[in-house]
Amino acid sequence: MSDHALLILTLVLSFVLCAIFTPLLIPMLRRLKAGQSIREEGPQSHLSKAGTPTMGGLAMLLAMLAACLICGPRDHDLFVLLAVLLAFGLLGFLDDFIKVVLKRNLGLRAWQKFLLQVLLAVLLALYQQHASQFGSAVFVPFLNRWWDLGVFYLPFVVFVVVAMSNAVNLTDGLDGLAAGVTAPVALFFAVVSLGFCASAATGNFCAALAGACLGFLLYNRHPASLFMGDTGSLALGGALAAAAVLSGTEFFLLAAGAVYVLEALSVVLQVGYFKATHGKRIFRMAPLHHHFELGGWSEVRVVLTAILFTVCMIVLSMGSFYL
Repeated sequence: MSDHALLILTLVLSFVLCAIFTPLLIPMLRRLKAGQSIREEGPQSHLSKAGTPTMGGLAMLLAMLAACLICGPRDHDLFVLLAVLLAFGLLGFLDDFIKVVLKRNLGLRAWQKFLLQVLLAVLLALYQQHASQFGSAVFVPFLNRWWDLGVFYLPFVVFVVVAMSNAVNLTDGLDGLAAGVTAPVALFFAVVSLGFCASAATGNFCAALAGACLGFLLYNRHPASLFMGDTGSLALGGALAAAAVLSGTEFFLLAAGAVYVLEALSVVLQVGYFKATHGKRIFRMAPLHHHFELGGWSEVRVVLTAILFTVCMIVLSMGSFYL
């Protein structure tokens, strides 16, 4: 079987498995009373979502794991990617479990999550630096050349991994938003990994990620019957970042993952401006998707616009190879 056919098979299998696992998970989460709590300071339209089961990311993780192991190829890169996926998923699961099952609203402390994310990122950077053909080099879009970061590579990877995992987590605030945006981004990295970097394992992993997101959307689209929680969003961000690191295409996250970047940037700007001006705001509410909601956009319109914008940025990213 060709690499491209295997990629499609992995995507389809991951989609089917996630579509099967997710409805089986929902009643289990309801028995655990793992319902989402909604912030009172958030949009009032979201209060009706209180009690919707969360931690649905578990179904996505199981689907990806099974699809990758069944379809192969199984090499060192694949096991590193799966380890990163499961580690970030476990981190998110612990945070969700403490908040929604043990009813401790704070979950894991911010510094605890940050330190664990940094540790995972350091391990990933060391693996890539010493075991990969790319070493400490990254590909620069539009210039179409490799740039060896040398001693700056490790802090660069740490920043990319930590920033991306948290940016996807911030994006997961509307029905179908995180999964809907991540599906085309993951598919983009699947194509890039296979065609540009000749890495079948990374390509298949990204295809499984895209398939799991599409399968999850069957139940997470508006009105959602299940949320992915930090279990899913932290895992998705960590997985995308890891795939970009192993393929040396970290800079493509800025364009293909522009929605994540804008969501995170809106929070940073809002908090900074609020503190500097003693209470003034740039946006109606951050992250950015809430700004559009409070401006009168429907939840579905915000999500579809974000997905369309992501597809446009992916086309731009693909075009960089031909400049």
